Formats: sequence, C-alpha cells, structure tokens
Amino acid sequence: MKISRPSRTTSKSRPRHSHEADAITGHVRLTDAGRPTGDPERAILAGRSGRGAHGAVTLAELKLLAETAGATVRGEVVQRRGSVRAATFLSKGKIEEIHALAREEKAGLLLLDDDLSPAQHRNLEKQLEMRVIDRSALILDIFAKRARTREARLQVELAQLQYLLPRLTRMWEHLGRLGGGIGTRGPGETQLEVDRRRIRERIARLKRDLEGVVRERRVQRKGRRDCFKVSLVGYTNAGKSTLFNALAHAHVYVENQLFATLDPTTRVIAADGRVRVLLTDTVGFIRKLPPNLVASFRATLEEVGEADLLVHVVDATEPDPDAHIDAVHTVLDGLHAMERPRLLVFNKIDALPDDISLLGLRAQHPGAVFVSATTREGLVTLREEINLRLRDGARDA
Repeated sequence: MKISRPSRTTSKSRPRHSHEADAITGHVRLTDAGRPTGDPERAILAGRSGRGAHGAVTLAELKLLAETAGATVRGEVVQRRGSVRAATFLSKGKIEEIHALAREEKAGLLLLDDDLSPAQHRNLEKQLEMRVIDRSALILDIFAKRARTREARLQVELAQLQYLLPRLTRMWEHLGRLGGGIGTRGPGETQLEVDRRRIRERIARLKRDLEGVVRERRVQRKGRRDCFKVSLVGYTNAGKSTLFNALAHAHVYVENQLFATLDPTTRVIAADGRVRVLLTDTVGFIRKLPPNLVASFRATLEEVGEADLLVHVVDATEPDPDAHIDAVHTVLDGLHAMERPRLLVFNKIDALPDDISLLGLRAQHPGAVFVSATTREGLVTLREEINLRLRDGARDA
C-alpha cells in the first residue's frame, strides 16, 4: 500500500530509519535499506524477569522469533529487578549495558520481549542510537512473511496498520522542528495528518473486506451443521499440521518453525457412525499474542469458537508445557471458546529423552492422549477418543 509522502525527499524530510518508511506501508523489515537482503541483521535481545530463570525461558522464545524473522542474535540482556521505567521501560544501567554490547557486536537492532508505548520506543531509540522493535511488531513481521492467501494478507495488514497508527508521531516528529508558530507550520505535521487519514481509510476498507470474508465463512459453516467439527489448537510449532496430515492423510505445509500455518485447512476424516467428522488445522498461538492480530484474525478463529471438539495439541518436549497450555487458554478465553469441549493431546513423545519424562506427563495430565504424529504412535487411541466424543455428542443432541 502506498501512502503519499512529502514531495521533496531531502535528508531533512526523510524518516530516520528504513523500517519507518516501510512502516507507513504497514510493514516492519528486519534488514537495513543498504544491507543485502541475504545478510541477516545483527540483533540484541532484551526482556524483564522478576522470577528466577523465567527471563531466560522467555528470551529463548524471543530468539526463535528473531531467527524466524531473519535476524541473527548477537547477545541477550535480562533485567531481573526494578519496576518498568515509564520513559524508557528498561533501567539506565541496562540501557548502558545494551549500548556497550551493541557496539561490541556491531548490532543495529534491539528486539524487546514486551510491548512499548510510542514514547518508550522513541526514548529507547534515542538513547541507544539503534533501531528498536517490540514483541508485537516482531510477531506481526513474521505473520506478514507467512501470509500466502488474500485472506491472510488482509488480516495481517489490518493488524499492522492498527499497531502503526498511534506510533506515527514518532516517525515524523523531527519534521516539526522545521517550522513553528503562526504561519510557519512544518511540513512534518502536515504529512503526519495525511498519513493518519490515509491509514484510517485503509483500515476501514480492510475491515469491510474482512466482513465479507466473515460472511462467506458463516455461509460455509451453515453447510456443515450436520457434521461433527474438530479443530486442532495449540501453541505455535507444537506439531498441529503434522498431526493434521497424519489424521486426515493430507499434505498441508509442514516446517519446524514458528507460525508455519496461518490459513485454516479442513478435511473429512474417518469416523464411526453416519456423521461426517471435519478436522480443521488452525493458526498457532503464542504468549503475548498481539490483541490487534487476534481481532484481525476473527474470521479465521471463528472456526475455533464453533467447533464441537477442540483438540489442544501440546509439545511434549517443551520444558514448561503448562506455560504453553495457559497461553493457549488465554487466547481461547478471549475468543469465548473455553466452554467448548476440549481434549488435551501431547505430541512429539518420540522426541522425549526417556520413559520417565513420559510417565511424569501422564501423571500430571491423566486425561490426556499421548501421540507422535511422526511415528504415528498413539494415533489409534486418539481416533478412538474422538469417536467417543462424537458418540457422546450424538447422545446429547
């Protein structure tokens, strides 16, 4: 999408960073304008933690996000004490530590594991003299890369523009210094208002287009009322798509990476009785999923809210599976889907280090099913459990 800019593109009337210019079109890039796209940008990770090793765990996930987006991580900084600073989010000492580490590693990008206010973003970039991208912007960047269908692209662009709108002031504020007082209004202020108006118009147009998508999906679901609908949900990279392929004998895209699947795919699977069972693979969830993204993907996520059974897939090899379960529950609660019948399924049991680990998971989650979508171990049990829920649903009906 193109937004008009000042007609004169002098060094004074140009946004300071390449990602700011791209942000006006709704995109956040992790490569500099002068850097070859094949050369990943060097990044420093930063986050806060008030409890032991929690910060290390969350930064491990942030590192995966960074690598998925195309950056190379050169260092990590965790602030374990103190409250959030209103002006800069991080403490003065941590800012100095990041600044020194960035110089040493020749890193030009800071990726933060939390969301920043526009003022915090501006102040951090000024003090660090480097680009700063918060967690929401990073996730949106990954979604933009993964979007393949028109529906996914519409949903991602809407979320990006809604994230961008309150941050436009930071991008053009330096232009306001070119003029001041009556009759000397600076070109930056004029351009800011133009950009805001154009982005609001684009947001309104995207919402109208997505309302049409919502209506189409609702019509499709009306034709499925007589079917038993099963949706696979879970944390990103838990192996939902691999499990979907194993159950439905399908060939949807599978990759060991975050958010490999954005578009829902539905197939008929074998089941007992006369009722058809429809299995749907959905987008993966993650901790601190941007609210704008959840709202934009309403058309896609409505499939979850209307499912007869939610198969919650969990990565059995995850060091803290309960944290992933809680994160998925948070998203489901926001979708008003927690009241839907759920079946907990631990995947990737073939990758567990020993039998003791599996026994521990079985003891902690006695009602769960344990499978390996890769080796197909436990799939018979999973099918039987789905059929049992199907028969229970038929009796309730």
